[in-house]
Amino acid sequence: MLSDKEFIRYQRQIALPNIGEAGQNKLRSSHVLIIGCGGLGSAAALYLAAAGVGRVVLVDDDHVDSSNLQRQVVYREEQVGHGKADSMAHQLRLLNSGCQIRTINKRLDEAQLSLEVMLADTVLDCTDNIESRQLINRVCFNQSTALIFASAIGWQGQFCMFDFKHHKDQGCYRCIYPFDELPQAGKCSDSGVVGPVVGTMGNYQALAAIQYLALQSLALKTNTLHLFDGLSLTWQALSTSVDSTCHVCSDRGSQSENPNQ
Repeated sequence: MLSDKEFIRYQRQIALPNIGEAGQNKLRSSHVLIIGCGGLGSAAALYLAAAGVGRVVLVDDDHVDSSNLQRQVVYREEQVGHGKADSMAHQLRLLNSGCQIRTINKRLDEAQLSLEVMLADTVLDCTDNIESRQLINRVCFNQSTALIFASAIGWQGQFCMFDFKHHKDQGCYRCIYPFDELPQAGKCSDSGVVGPVVGTMGNYQALAAIQYLALQSLALKTNTLHLFDGLSLTWQALSTSVDSTCHVCSDRGSQSENPNQ
């Protein structure tokens, strides 16, 4: 049961028929793992903490730089030089003292990541490199944990949710991007990016997480790649499918990778 204080705080969410008090209780008991405390993580974490998610784990080994402040709106000038995960945790605790925050100030290897994913109800991939995304995708698939991915560069944004808990047969991130590294620059630090585009994608991740955690059914289609154009303010939605050669989610792909078969 929600306390009177909690009911008043979240009354605008509780007023929604498909959330109600039951949905708010689900958010309070939820555990979200956010990997990457940059622009995507800033937007997503703020809205998830504000929405009343009970437990949030923040993972990032980087430190706040003045160049981050243009898009990573959770940070303040006095936090430049401090660790991102701890700095973000400080701001989230100021926003919602009822949200339990734990920080991990290092990159996780696959074994450590597997343990964290196992504990989480859903994972938000807010990283900025393909190697990390592929690792997170593989671990989430193996752990049957929902994965919410987003990226942004320039004026463009991408978003996709994979419900590995209920739909492991619909493909994964690697089915869409079947490579482990890219020859061209692929980070915000290597190319330009518009701050609100990053924020839009991070907010989209938070919205998907709230739907997944609080609603009886997910209104947003999973395994659909959403493309956002910040110049024209338009969206495209592309259906995805299983790549039969994918060595993460396809039986055929897994067998082709196994020399003993």
